[in-house]
Amino acid sequence: MAGGAAPAPGALLSALLWAAAAAAAAAAAGPEGSPAPSAFGRVYRGNVNISAERVYAFAYRSQPGQVDAVRVYVNSSSENLQYPVLFVVRQQKGVLSWQVPLIFRGLYQRTYNYQEVSRTLCPSEPTTETGSSDQIIFVDVASMAPFNIAYELLVTRLENFQLETNKAFNFTASPSQPQYFLYRFPQDVDSVIIKVVSDAVYPCSVVSVQDIVCPVYDLDHNVEFNGVYQTMTKQAAITVQRKDFPGEQFFVVFVIKPEDYACGGSVPSSVHGNVNRTWNLQRTKNLQVTIVPSVKKSVYVQAMFFSFLSFLSFYLGSVVVAFVHYIRVQRKASAGRLCPEDGSGIMTSSQPITASTPEGSSYGAIDESSSSGGRQFSSPEGRPRAGSDTDSSVEEESDFDTMPEIESDKNIIRTKVFLYLSDLSRKDRRIVSKKYKIYFWNIITIAVFYALPVIQLVITYQTVVNVTGNQDICYYNFLCAHPLGVLSAFNNILSNAGHMLLGFLFLLIVLRRDILHRRAMEMKDVYTLDYGIPKHFGLFYAMGIALMMEGVLSACYHVCPNYSNFQFDTSFMYMIAGLCMLKLYQTRHPDINASAYSAYASFAVVICLAVLGVVFGKNDIWFWVIFSIIHVLASLALSTQIYYMGRFKIDLGMFRRAVMVLYTDCIQRCSRPMYMDRMVLLIVGNLVNWSFAIFGLVYRPRDFASYILGIFICNLLLYLAFYIIMKLRSSEKLLPIPMFCIVATAVVWAAALYFFFQTLSSWEETPAESREKNRPCILLGFFDDHDIWHFLSAAALFFSFLVLLTLDDDLDVVRRDKIPVF
Repeated sequence: MAGGAAPAPGALLSALLWAAAAAAAAAAAGPEGSPAPSAFGRVYRGNVNISAERVYAFAYRSQPGQVDAVRVYVNSSSENLQYPVLFVVRQQKGVLSWQVPLIFRGLYQRTYNYQEVSRTLCPSEPTTETGSSDQIIFVDVASMAPFNIAYELLVTRLENFQLETNKAFNFTASPSQPQYFLYRFPQDVDSVIIKVVSDAVYPCSVVSVQDIVCPVYDLDHNVEFNGVYQTMTKQAAITVQRKDFPGEQFFVVFVIKPEDYACGGSVPSSVHGNVNRTWNLQRTKNLQVTIVPSVKKSVYVQAMFFSFLSFLSFYLGSVVVAFVHYIRVQRKASAGRLCPEDGSGIMTSSQPITASTPEGSSYGAIDESSSSGGRQFSSPEGRPRAGSDTDSSVEEESDFDTMPEIESDKNIIRTKVFLYLSDLSRKDRRIVSKKYKIYFWNIITIAVFYALPVIQLVITYQTVVNVTGNQDICYYNFLCAHPLGVLSAFNNILSNAGHMLLGFLFLLIVLRRDILHRRAMEMKDVYTLDYGIPKHFGLFYAMGIALMMEGVLSACYHVCPNYSNFQFDTSFMYMIAGLCMLKLYQTRHPDINASAYSAYASFAVVICLAVLGVVFGKNDIWFWVIFSIIHVLASLALSTQIYYMGRFKIDLGMFRRAVMVLYTDCIQRCSRPMYMDRMVLLIVGNLVNWSFAIFGLVYRPRDFASYILGIFICNLLLYLAFYIIMKLRSSEKLLPIPMFCIVATAVVWAAALYFFFQTLSSWEETPAESREKNRPCILLGFFDDHDIWHFLSAAALFFSFLVLLTLDDDLDVVRRDKIPVF
């Protein structure tokens, strides 16, 4: 053909492809004849049986850099499961097949049959060639039935297959008609959030993000095989990072489940016959997907600076307060120290502070045996030296009083109607200090042994999430979950830094006070020896460690928050509330406070009950009955110990003695309580605790850990309010610093609780239901409401600790035999 034009290579290839398609279809069709090449967008109807099958060929031309997606719709009216219609789609690099009726399996091996199926074929890879390329798809339709089965076939090319950034796209999906789309990262975006919403709660659906690999797993039984996924009712969100996809693109897959069980819904009682068809018709869901850019790296840096600088400002404030206090002390020292509160400069009392006591018997105690009414100044020479503390294990671990019973009987003292601090501070200071230091050392041991397995467990949780891609394991606020490294929600972990920073700052403040107190003791300062509240810092140190550990364990919990590890977040909150109550009681009862061993053993029992409540407290009425009985009996036993100042013996005969006391004091002769203030506090406290017990028994709250925490916090607030009221009623003052701390505590706690009750997720529900509560970030585009709760609760706990530390600073110039006990 020297004189003619040569045929175009593309036209020749296209003709060959059409010829091959026609030949294959003719060979497969057999006696039914050879079908003509098929066209997109046209409905083909036909019949197949064991001796007749159909082959359709669809050819199209792909442009350079273009992703072409094809969707195949098939339908068959036959419900015969023995002879389904088989559809096989052959592409250049893959084969996709399914049957009609399409069978899905649900809970308890229920089956659901669908006569209409629509699938998107794996798109062809875009070519980098300058010219276009021709593609061909074969659709084989066959059946092993000995009779004809009718079918319909429709093949279309998708025009909106690629999702765009910040542009919402609406579509419909069902169990037999899943959908998936392609997304490519823009050049300046390293992370995006896929937001999916729906107006309807059900049917339950699954959102999956998969790499560009064929085949695409888009059916209920295989969608979990690849990528990351999460169940959904009305809302879902998945954060995707560019570094996780080397090709800088991914598929977003949407699958509707045949049942709603995974999303907390019900299942039909029957799925046979017309009921099955009706149920299937209701499984269509309208969805809207929007892909928006996530925060940039600069926002991470800003958030970290904000977190640390916010709490470092507390350090600066503490330094300023310490400096001002130092200046005031120096001025007072140069002007001469303030006189004691009686105004005479010489301590006088009808019961003077003893000048000479047996070794180890008292510090600043009233000498009951002295009959002299003369004025007597406390002489420090007769006291053991402050630095003479021994390391005797007998002294440290003894639970017995060390005061000589021959000179004074503690039971006689403690039955006085009006008690003063000197009556309950008679033990040797060294022994009492060592007793309270055990709180500090024990909580460090507990923290180490508790935290190590917790850290190991949450690392395992995070690894499982990263490996399996199952985002239903952890209950994040997915609309504000910013990953960093292997962590899925770094912002929830960073916001706990405040607990650790402020806990350490509180330890420094306590250490400073401890050092100043030790120096004053070494100088034998009379105000330190005989005035004010006896200084014991062991419980304060334990509170500081507990605050730091609350930050550590809360961060561990938020690595993967879920039903099985919620107690990590609350365990040290129980300890903080308990230690605060113990410290408040110890302030006016330094000799009769609980030992560290019994206190921590009680906390261990509470944590065990919390774990049992999480496991059995949902629907088991027997657990709530037992717990309510234990709660009420424990309240009564503790009330009895507090009322009788530890003189009521707890043993098998205590119930008989309690009945006798009630009979003689309330029935036989109704007498006025000897300790009216204590009685009022204990009556109100028991009413509050019994109300909690009744509430739990009636409503059986699912969040048992928070229920117990509420009991602790209410009791602490009740006791603190009683303490402040009694302090003011006793004509004691509130200095500016504790007053500021009280106001700050109230304001910050109110703000913190507001954000705490902004529920963003809930492991009491299914993961899909929990995601309905998810909300976007509200601070710096990085922190959500719960993160702000972390910030504010850390500050509130810090101010609460300062209240306990400074509340009785006004008593530093008041003699102990003038400080009332309440």
